[in-house]
Order: sequence, then C-alpha cells, then structure tokens
Amino acid sequence: MDSILTTIKKLLGIDEDYDCFDSDIITHINTAISVLTQLGVGPPEGYLVVDKTNTWDEYIGSDPRLNLIKTYIHLKVKLIFDPPSNSTAVESVKLIVSELEWRILFITEALNSKREE
Repeated sequence: MDSILTTIKKLLGIDEDYDCFDSDIITHINTAISVLTQLGVGPPEGYLVVDKTNTWDEYIGSDPRLNLIKTYIHLKVKLIFDPPSNSTAVESVKLIVSELEWRILFITEALNSKREE
C-alpha cells in the first residue's frame, strides 16, 4: 500500500520525512487528480489526497494498466512545483504528459466499456 504523497515526493527528489512542502505538493496532486477524474480515472465523484495515508490502491486499485497514472501525476506536479529551467525540457515533459493523457483516456474507455458488458 504505497502512499500517493510519498511516491510523488520521492519522484521529485524530496525525502519522505521532509514535510515543509507537503501542502503545496498535495494541492498540485489534487489538481492532477481533478484532470484525471475528467478522463475517467478513479471514483466518479473524484478523489482527494489529504496526507500520506492516501494510497494508490484507494485511488486506482491494483490494475497494472493504470500504473502510468503515477508517472502522469508526478510530471503534472513537477511542471507546477519544480519545472525544468530549460524551455526544451519543459516542452518535452509537456509532450509526455499529453501522450499519457491520450493513453489514459484510451485505457479508461476500454475499462468502462468492459464494465458495461
């Protein structure tokens, strides 16, 4: 049961015990989750991270096809919280985010159509 906050902090290069930026990071995680809700990820009513007790299993379950959600949230938070200083690197991250959004939409549509059967 991995913590969403702890995972994103690790990917950002922030030690788990360093909590000075937790509220900022949580805000940005929730922004990314709001976008993902519109793409059909997670509970239809949305999901809110409040602290390190919120887990990936609570949010997206254990379906391995949804593992790219972790990368997506990391990159969205990185672009807001700690964007690359090089404009080429920023554009590269934006392209990856855009591709991940397309793939997430494709996956969620396939998962939702199977549920309807």
